[in-house]
Amino acid sequence: MHSSTKRTRSPRGSGELLAEEIIASATALLLEEGDDAAVSIRAVAGRVGVTPPSIYLHFADKDALLDAVCARYFEQLDGVLGEASEGIEDPLERALQQGLAYVRFAVSTPVLYRLAFRQAPPGGASKVDEVLAASAFARMSATVTELAGEGFFPMSDVTEVVLEFWTAAHGVASLMLAKPGLPWGDDLALAESLMRSVCLGRASMGVLGAASEPCDVRAWLGRQRFDNGDTEAVARHESQEKVKSELDSSRTR
Repeated sequence: MHSSTKRTRSPRGSGELLAEEIIASATALLLEEGDDAAVSIRAVAGRVGVTPPSIYLHFADKDALLDAVCARYFEQLDGVLGEASEGIEDPLERALQQGLAYVRFAVSTPVLYRLAFRQAPPGGASKVDEVLAASAFARMSATVTELAGEGFFPMSDVTEVVLEFWTAAHGVASLMLAKPGLPWGDDLALAESLMRSVCLGRASMGVLGAASEPCDVRAWLGRQRFDNGDTEAVARHESQEKVKSELDSSRTR
């Protein structure tokens, strides 16, 4: 139970400061309780030292307040991605590090992360959507645009690729939060393997083509191994191709 403190009358023009204090108090309450059900307008008002109607002057309802809390949380993500990108010239490696930074950010604050993606707002874009579009999404788009400039994929695919990278990072982060008992490895080892697979897979699609069949990928890998002198891998590849050819012949008889 949090005691309420009577607040003295605020000077004119201090509305923005009060709104910031309301967001900070709601965030602290949410993190302490670990559940947004504990974050009521009355509870936040008591913590700030104002009456509930004072909260409604800044936020239409509890959902609007929680949206502001989550938006403030995600404002930090752009800085986190910036730090992860610092000094990395290769955009492919930078995309990987941005993805890993996103996952670390999510798993370090599970309550806020789950809340931010719990449901879509009924009235269109939320404050969280606006913050992500203007910061983290824009930063990731810039990295992916560099990859397109190097010929990994057409410029017209940039938004699609950003969404693919984001989906991978969000998916592994959400699963790590939902199933923490699974063997994720030390220091996000499995998450790194996944993000590396997505980044390198996208890069190889630029060589093979987006519509490549598994057999095309297998043949390409076989050629790479042959070029690198991996005789054992080449022998396995030739054996697989022989079996495949025999199966194809038997089907046509």
